[in-house]
Amino acid sequence: MGVYQDTMVLCAANSYNRKYYLNENFATLPDGVKDELKIMCALFVEEVGGILTLIFDEDGSLLFEVTSNEDDFFYDEIGSALKIKELQREKRELLEGLEAYYRTFVLGEELDGGTNEHSSTTDR
Repeated sequence: MGVYQDTMVLCAANSYNRKYYLNENFATLPDGVKDELKIMCALFVEEVGGILTLIFDEDGSLLFEVTSNEDDFFYDEIGSALKIKELQREKRELLEGLEAYYRTFVLGEELDGGTNEHSSTTDR
């Protein structure tokens, strides 16, 4: 895995074939994190339809990408955007932890405890 890759898929859920995919590069994530991702993604596509893909961009930010079949009249585009905002708010700690994991173990960045701008959500 190179440092300058454009994007990397973390996981995806597909409402059309009712399947979930976790990138094998993330098999070392704790089981609880993998389970939470699977539940989050499966519930998302069950509620709004389409295909949800969680992708890391070149900076290590975790992005939600939703696509749907052109002829899918049941896909809820507005509900999708609202649900993403809800997940980003409710799962903030999980998502920020995944970004830190990616930046550290995939991009090879060193974590500097003094520059964590989101320390209020990660304090224990």
